[in-house]
Amino acid sequence: MVITVPGFADDRQGVRHFFGTRHEPTGPDRAVHAVVSVNQVHGTDVLVVDRPVAGTQTFDGGWDALVTDQPGVLLTVRTADCVPMLIHDPVHGVVAAVHAGWRGAVAGIVPKTFAVMTKRFGSQPASLRMSIGPSVGFCCYEVDEPVLSRLRAGYADWRSLVQETKPDAARLNLRGLVHGQAQLAGVREEGIHSVSLCTVCHPALFHSYRRDGMARSTMVSGIMLAPRRGASRRRRGKRRAD
Repeated sequence: MVITVPGFADDRQGVRHFFGTRHEPTGPDRAVHAVVSVNQVHGTDVLVVDRPVAGTQTFDGGWDALVTDQPGVLLTVRTADCVPMLIHDPVHGVVAAVHAGWRGAVAGIVPKTFAVMTKRFGSQPASLRMSIGPSVGFCCYEVDEPVLSRLRAGYADWRSLVQETKPDAARLNLRGLVHGQAQLAGVREEGIHSVSLCTVCHPALFHSYRRDGMARSTMVSGIMLAPRRGASRRRRGKRRAD
């Protein structure tokens, strides 16, 4: 079982995407030429896949965002409370998948991904479409002073994202943080879609580190440009990083 957002992107736009649940999808997608996964480190490094790849590709190093212009290459991120973000540039034919926990979000993984898309492929934020997937909700995400101090230092509008629960602790709207960063970067409000489901509140549907106290498993979310007709399944790979 996966979650899709037709208002964000669908086959008619040449894009396939999904947000994962704890129930794995059944059956392979024959259109997938390659599946790209990375070691996520809550940082801001972006992996750019701008050459054909094949099979299951895992790249060395730590990355929290992936970008490609290659059809048939499924970009994937794993989450269990952090925010999965999927991005589509319909003008230049580029997609991206982002893993945004509070560390990466505060450090700027969202604007960094947009900047890489602009530099490498000419993407303009005003033309982008973005979907924010299920994650820990404002209802369940209490953070302490070390998190709040980083937020205050890194985001001018931080007060709109928190609600104090006790001295030196507050609830944090993590989805609101990445949504606001996208708007500040120039993504139009009508281009931003959000799946407003809390991973903590729905144990039958999602894994949650915060709820379970440990990472029992993660959900996989992904996005891919539909392959062109007649494209060969025999691919070679090369990576580039920003």
